[in-house]
Amino acid sequence: QVRLVESGGGLVQAGGSLRLSCAASGIIFRLSTMGWYRQAPGKQRELVAHIFSGGTTNYLDSVKGRFTISRDNAKNMVYLQMNSLKPEDTAVYYCNTQPPIFGGYWGQGTQVTVSL
Repeated sequence: QVRLVESGGGLVQAGGSLRLSCAASGIIFRLSTMGWYRQAPGKQRELVAHIFSGGTTNYLDSVKGRFTISRDNAKNMVYLQMNSLKPEDTAVYYCNTQPPIFGGYWGQGTQVTVSL
């Protein structure tokens, strides 16, 4: 059974940092491309960053140079280090495979709120 559990969100001032974590189970993690997604109020969910099984990464243009995605295959964990946060980064952040798991499964997400 697939399970994705995100944590690490919170309220932070603009310019601050947060580190998000995601624990995955029920998938062949080491072979999966993993992604961090976010959904702001009234907007569609978007892919923020993803990391291939071999470690290659890709980022949304608006977060390049500020966010870093990483993974620990031994622990089935994926992380998102977010620096220089901006109010427009405010959203619920989710992890999932890239593309997302067939069947539409999503975890509960973790709220990130960036204040001025």
